[in-house]
Amino acid sequence: MPYDRADVAMRELIAVFSCLEAANLIDRLARTAAAVAGTGNAGFVQVDVLRRHACSIHVHTPPGDPLRVRRWLAESGVMKELLASPGTVRLARDMSVGEPGFLSMRVPMATRDSTHLWVAGRGFGDGDEHLVSRFATAAGRALEAAGGLEAAVRMLRGVRSFRPV
Repeated sequence: MPYDRADVAMRELIAVFSCLEAANLIDRLARTAAAVAGTGNAGFVQVDVLRRHACSIHVHTPPGDPLRVRRWLAESGVMKELLASPGTVRLARDMSVGEPGFLSMRVPMATRDSTHLWVAGRGFGDGDEHLVSRFATAAGRALEAAGGLEAAVRMLRGVRSFRPV
């Protein structure tokens, strides 16, 4: 079989574009959001276009989830709060009643339903809101770029498979 430079180049390009895994990216974004906000808890929630359903798409907590943030997300009604508010949601910390402190920002993206980045585990102020807002914007760009790379890989595979021999 003769050496085909186009085939080698396509395989290399597909390999480079395939290195970024969306699941790994969202986990890294959540971990970094927690670190940036100075807490151990962060994640993403997706809200449908009609604002009827909210579901958690990723949750990062420290081992053992000491503040029981996962349980709090499911039982507290914070998902309903995210449905009602298209913007920022900030809830005060009150550990005596199980409120860990919560800050959520909408992630600006054109390719998905409304996605929110949240951090939890302490009281949050205006400075935190500004910082998390900037991070949410960067996260949105990264998630859209990852989706673009996945689409490019599918297209390149199509080009490679239908290329005349």
